[in-house]
Amino acid sequence: MSTTRISPRHGVVALALMLALGLAPQARTAEDDAKLREQALALNDITGNDPIKGKIKEFIGNAAASKKLLAVAARMSKEKDQPFNFNAAQILATVSYAQKDYDTSERFYKICLEQALKLQSGQKIAQAYNGLINLYFETKKFAESEKLCKQFLELDDDSVGSAKVTIFVKMLRIMAREGKLDEANKLLDTRIKRRPDSWFLLKLKGQLQHEAGENEEAAKTYEHVLGLLDKDEDLAKEKEAKADQVHEVRYLLSGVYVDLNKVDKAAENLKALLADDPNNPTFNNDLGYIWADHDMNLDESEKLIRKALKEDRKQRREDNPDIQPDEDKDNGAYLDSLGWVLYKQKKYKDAKKYLLEAVADKDNQHTEIYDHLGDIHQALGEKAEAVTAWKKAVEVAGPTKREQQRKAEVEKKLKAQP
Repeated sequence: MSTTRISPRHGVVALALMLALGLAPQARTAEDDAKLREQALALNDITGNDPIKGKIKEFIGNAAASKKLLAVAARMSKEKDQPFNFNAAQILATVSYAQKDYDTSERFYKICLEQALKLQSGQKIAQAYNGLINLYFETKKFAESEKLCKQFLELDDDSVGSAKVTIFVKMLRIMAREGKLDEANKLLDTRIKRRPDSWFLLKLKGQLQHEAGENEEAAKTYEHVLGLLDKDEDLAKEKEAKADQVHEVRYLLSGVYVDLNKVDKAAENLKALLADDPNNPTFNNDLGYIWADHDMNLDESEKLIRKALKEDRKQRREDNPDIQPDEDKDNGAYLDSLGWVLYKQKKYKDAKKYLLEAVADKDNQHTEIYDHLGDIHQALGEKAEAVTAWKKAVEVAGPTKREQQRKAEVEKKLKAQP
């Protein structure tokens, strides 16, 4: 049996070739990790809101590079003496949250909280709690999110006082999602008794009423709030702030009128919003969708929804000029709206394309979108695919009254299948 010997010269050539082709992973990984570790530690030196925001924007705009950095930073955070201060942890928590790496984000938000408590900084404590509360809400860990809200509200620290209003509002929203509407209403009503003409508290009341399906009451509450906003002399001095509040209440009111099947009333409020902000993607999309959903003004609906997609893309790219193609995704709700108006126009193949694009993103996998996809499959004679989509719609249904109603409608469709 013969063997082949490699001369020392051939060995050197082979090693050089491996290095050139990136085939020496251990050496390269060690070197890269060292550089990434250095970059992560350098985040401790960043101070000031604008530099922090700039670094976050930079990382979000380069997802591939930031994922590598986050992986190394996450390992560093598990060391006995984790090396990150509040600012570094905040940057890493925010970037990992934006990339939907929720485990890593949770780890760094907890480091933020530890560091903030050591510093006894009310502002930083509020930021850390707020980040964790939002994270748990986004991942549907409502009990954990509510617990953190209560912890924060019980803090005996005057420096966090101004943030307690924001956290209280979030807690009500979380309790509503958990189905604890009676408890949430009691907490809110106690405050309304002390300040019966507070448009801020009454706006929250309208939201809880809408969540409970008390839509007639919610509409009356929101109409009353609009009147209070109009009379608020202090707010009149801040025109932009007043406009923002009026827009928010009108938008909430339009949703209530949709649920009351008062489409003209809903459209009236959305038209008023578009008169003030004609390029707003949300307002364009919602008016187009409610018209399409009620088989009204289909051509105009399609134009509005396509404008929503166009303006949303424009805003996304202006906010992040370096956004990578794999991160530059259209809004799933707007894709659903476009698919739905095309379905209403009996353009089923085109409609299917947009619905499939919408559900390809796991963040867009909602009951309503899957229900629409099922209807489109059925219209195309794709019965098995329709059933699969409807089953998925039932599976992803959330706990809110609206989603449970939609789930019940989808279950009827499934039972009607031969």
